[in-house]
Amino acid sequence: MAQQDTEQSGVLPVDDDGFVIDTEDGAEREEAYRARGTSRPITVVGNPVLHKECKDITEFGPELEQLVADMFASQHAAEGVGLAANQIGVDLKVFVYDCPDDDGKRHTGVVCNPVLVELPAERRQLDESNEGCLSVPTAYAPLARPDYAEVTGQDEKGNPVKVRGTGYFARCLQHETDHLYGYLYIDRLSKRERKDALRQMAENEPRYAVVPND
Repeated sequence: MAQQDTEQSGVLPVDDDGFVIDTEDGAEREEAYRARGTSRPITVVGNPVLHKECKDITEFGPELEQLVADMFASQHAAEGVGLAANQIGVDLKVFVYDCPDDDGKRHTGVVCNPVLVELPAERRQLDESNEGCLSVPTAYAPLARPDYAEVTGQDEKGNPVKVRGTGYFARCLQHETDHLYGYLYIDRLSKRERKDALRQMAENEPRYAVVPND
């Protein structure tokens, strides 16, 4: 099995294809992240930070590491499986995840400056499962997405990373990358489906703290 330079704390090993092995010690790593963090309220649809491309991360250091810890704490408090920085009001390209795939394997990690790899047509088998979003609380709608995804980027220390996922985790990788380029999942719905999702949101109370829109 190929390894990254693991002299730095928190750097994940990689497999023979160069993808991070993010399924080992997930519970311990997630708990360690959020123990250093503070939960922040979630921004919701309509907040300007959610509707524009975020800024690239160019500085890797203690401030970014604290942001990542806060993101894990916020994700846990909201019972989410993925969280982008703009979902807690921060205009930077980073997301965290703690998400199972369709085989029940738990994936836990961080991606800065993510880029979704364009897949050839023969690898784009669509999954039309329901999708939800912490920034559109209580609303769900079916959305077709490829059931396999690859994302490239960096970890919170600036090391290059490649992440791949199938099923539910593939959906998570696509969903969170979308966030950092200014797209919510409801932006990919038909007008009728988007209207219905916003109706669901209006009719129900979120189960976690949110930032009210002006």
